[in-house]
Amino acid sequence: MDIKDLIPRSGNDTYRIGDSDDLVVMESIATVPSGKICLQSHGIIIIVTQGIAQFEYDGVVIKLQKDDLFLYMSHSIVQNFMTSSDFNCRQVWFTRGELWDINLYARTSLSDLTYLKQHPVVHLTEDDVTLLDDYFQLLCRRMKDNSPILYSDIVRSLSCTMMLEILAMLRRSEGQKDESDMQEGGLPGFHKRRLAEKFMQMLEQSDGRVRKVDDFASELNITPKYLSTILKETMNRRPSDMIHFFTMKAIEHRLRYTDMTMQEIANDLNFPNASFFGKYFKKYSGMTPLEYRVKYQNGEVKSE
Repeated sequence: MDIKDLIPRSGNDTYRIGDSDDLVVMESIATVPSGKICLQSHGIIIIVTQGIAQFEYDGVVIKLQKDDLFLYMSHSIVQNFMTSSDFNCRQVWFTRGELWDINLYARTSLSDLTYLKQHPVVHLTEDDVTLLDDYFQLLCRRMKDNSPILYSDIVRSLSCTMMLEILAMLRRSEGQKDESDMQEGGLPGFHKRRLAEKFMQMLEQSDGRVRKVDDFASELNITPKYLSTILKETMNRRPSDMIHFFTMKAIEHRLRYTDMTMQEIANDLNFPNASFFGKYFKKYSGMTPLEYRVKYQNGEVKSE
């Protein structure tokens, strides 16, 4: 489902940079979509300001109340929405490309991804609520006024700072959960999570060049089936999902920040040929590699 089907394209409570859907901020959302949602390119930060909500997130029942923050990660399935009559929330939608623009990738650890997938909800303290409210109001105010010469840079700087604050809150919650697990004798789960983190470290080190689950399982001295079990328990994801995530991250970096041709990128990342590489990228991004480069390099494209 496309983001345009889920949010208003204009309105007093919705802000975006130009006509782009890469970063969309909504001050007040009282309605929720019906049916099943699985966004391929967007993540969503939801902060409940009033009422309660319940839905299934990759098969796990999520319950939200006032001052809860929920992080939706792309490719996850959300369905069976239910809300109270007074429900309302704030939302920030962002794409992977937008995360590159605000440089959040450089500040996000691998352990964040495993933890956030397993624990996507954090209850905000009173100080958290006040702080995020200040950020949110300032971000919305700056997005309303697109007159400054450095408008896009100002907005992205503000959104990056707010997301870093949210990341800090989630990491604080992670530390509290780790301590609780150890006190309650949750050692087996702790080790499985560390094994999942090792898998993800290997993924990042491979930089998109290794894409077979069997190869990673062999390096970890476990079976592919057990690796799948660990990822299911810790992140509710398949190993192949994370392989595609890091492969796309590697491809996007080369398209945005290098002048490598499509053939050179295909060779560097061990694709059989440029045609196979192009089909792979379009399958998971919805764009051809050239379309992506034009969009994010302001038209400065190297001739192929």
